[in-house]
Amino acid sequence: MTEIPYISKRTIERMRDVQALLDRLDPAGPPQALVVSGSPRPHGDIIVFTGSFNPPTTAHIALMKQAQSFMRSRGPSHLYAAMSKHTVDKENVERPTQLDRIMLLQTLVRRRLAHAGVMLFNRGLYVEQAEGIRRSFSGIRRILFLIGFDKIVQILDPHYYDDRDASLRELFKLAELLVAPRGNAGERELNELLQQPQNRQFARYIHALPFDAAYRDISSTRVRQGASKGTDMQDVPQEVRQFMRETLAYAPPLRRNGEEIDYYGERMQYLQRLLRAPEKKIRIARGGR
Repeated sequence: MTEIPYISKRTIERMRDVQALLDRLDPAGPPQALVVSGSPRPHGDIIVFTGSFNPPTTAHIALMKQAQSFMRSRGPSHLYAAMSKHTVDKENVERPTQLDRIMLLQTLVRRRLAHAGVMLFNRGLYVEQAEGIRRSFSGIRRILFLIGFDKIVQILDPHYYDDRDASLRELFKLAELLVAPRGNAGERELNELLQQPQNRQFARYIHALPFDAAYRDISSTRVRQGASKGTDMQDVPQEVRQFMRETLAYAPPLRRNGEEIDYYGERMQYLQRLLRAPEKKIRIARGGR
């Protein structure tokens, strides 16, 4: 087996805590929301930014900071980067795992965002996530989902519904939307969309969020493609670059002496053994891959 860098007892404990939360989330059960240890307890007004964060980028961080700034003038609020649990086919192993992405997201939120946390859902639709928040936490006054312009176009598209207006009324009874520009689509395009006759009744629940154009074209997809080619990782925070270097989660398989080595796969197996092992620190020498 390829040598895996040292993993501390504290890191393993944190991973066990997150895995325990994931195990509590039943995708077939009623809508549910949980917060990762160290996150503020949701109450009052909250902003929720749900995504796959695969990987988190500088645009994700900048967007969450902008949302916090937008809400600050309207009173106290907490922000949550969020993920929805999903079932992964055993034949299609997830790389990096959701556990790894949550751990990385928790580190970023703790270091780079004040009054913020990480939230997990058992369901994927915004209306289900809003219901899960209100079922799971008392004292919630206002929920704002932070989304991009491409997502609001999809949400308002009647092709995704049997009864669009009824579905949207159900969503907006529970939550509102905070919409950030993507690419060339900004506040003007959002206003035009909301002024269409079929959308006007919902316009008061949908708010434009100004966002620096420098970040609008940064995407996780482009980062993954660049990582597979070994190109510059300037669009991700330092913590993400370190994760990518240490785990090779986005890199092609290594080759040594003509043999292909699945470093990330070996790391996944090793971590699973550690997570199942009794409470103890296992020291692995730092070494080559």
